[in-house]
Amino acid sequence: MDLTALNQSAAMVDTPEMFDEVLSGDNIRMKSSRCVYCKGAKMLCGKSRCSVLARYMSTGWMRSQTDKLSLDGNSPPSVFVGRMGYPKVAIGPMIPPYHGDTSLLDTPERWAGLSIDDIIDFRSSLVRGMHWARVTDVDSGDRLVSRTRELALAQVPPDVDAEFRKKPVGRLTVDDDVQPFGPSAPLERFDISNCRFDRRLEKAFHDVDLLARDAIVSLYDSGTLVSQIQRAFSVGAFGVGKRRRFVPTRWSITAVDSQLGLHMLQTTKTRPIIDEFRVYETVSLDNRWAVLMMPTSWRYELIEAWYPKTVWNPYNDRIAIMSDHEFYDGRKTYASIGGCYYAARLAVNELLTRERRQAGVCIMREAHPGYILPVGVWNVRENVRTALSNRPKRFSTLTDALTHVSTMMDIPVSRWIRSSAVLKDALYQRRIDEFVG
Repeated sequence: MDLTALNQSAAMVDTPEMFDEVLSGDNIRMKSSRCVYCKGAKMLCGKSRCSVLARYMSTGWMRSQTDKLSLDGNSPPSVFVGRMGYPKVAIGPMIPPYHGDTSLLDTPERWAGLSIDDIIDFRSSLVRGMHWARVTDVDSGDRLVSRTRELALAQVPPDVDAEFRKKPVGRLTVDDDVQPFGPSAPLERFDISNCRFDRRLEKAFHDVDLLARDAIVSLYDSGTLVSQIQRAFSVGAFGVGKRRRFVPTRWSITAVDSQLGLHMLQTTKTRPIIDEFRVYETVSLDNRWAVLMMPTSWRYELIEAWYPKTVWNPYNDRIAIMSDHEFYDGRKTYASIGGCYYAARLAVNELLTRERRQAGVCIMREAHPGYILPVGVWNVRENVRTALSNRPKRFSTLTDALTHVSTMMDIPVSRWIRSSAVLKDALYQRRIDEFVG
């Protein structure tokens, strides 16, 4: 999440003073100086664990494996397309320094319930090779570009042998939209062997008359994992002929989530409305999730509450809350919360599509201090999916449903309501049927 997106959401935080306190330049500089002074021993940031040390301990064994100019292993398969320098970006493979079934390293659909240390370990073991290309160079004939695309279309982990111009260097990635990753280095070359393409992805790639949006929907309907679609979309595998482009990984994740959600909404909005209030819930990575469904026409909201000493609210002594919403007609601007908004909207519409129903939805998320490092948008999508796979608590009134939410969340219901457009509408907006009869 960048500062522009956060600035757009300032109005969603309880007070401007609190927002400024979190994002002020002084505090950003203080964060750096505190880390240098603390060195993980004094816990001056107030977190229960040091995210820098957690990352360092995870990558310790990797330094001996990557202190060289060559690397071979089975890629999950995994690729990364950067966004810095757009329209000229760094693309390339993600390779672990070992062989075997490495698919778990880049299949977030299988990560729900794992610890944050597991996620850090998975992602830190992937070395990123970088080759610079313009986003329009999808069919340039460049061997490194072609092999990166082949890797993105692979069905099972192929063997990858890479040579770098420099030894891979590790860095701490902190981004709520993409998963962390390990060391990186510019590529000299890389080769792929034992590569078997996913036939569904391969078919979409060869259909140069198929719109990217239609390819995404068709692949999803055929059972292709969302993460696979996002990976192939990022390397320009879909779209009409010469209009194909590389899409930075961060953008491709949100684009696929958004397109699939919008596609499902076309049907969701025509379905019968549920006849009860429901609360689905789950807890993971020291995040608490409550998904409230209401018997109304489609409306949707995601509210995130970041406790003090969490990654996006490190030095403030108050809870920072931000939210985004849409009513039946949808929204025309990008959500200030970022990709999480679209990931959760997709998960909600998956359930409504299965049930052939329509509902109003408000998702409440509490991020507590144990969430020491952002792990990517998948965390939102998969945890909302997990919550919706659990048996819901059912209620006849909104008051009863919110009373239950108060038993599982630390934040008072009154504060959730204050921060919510959807809940305020449900509680205080009078309906026309109240005046009929």
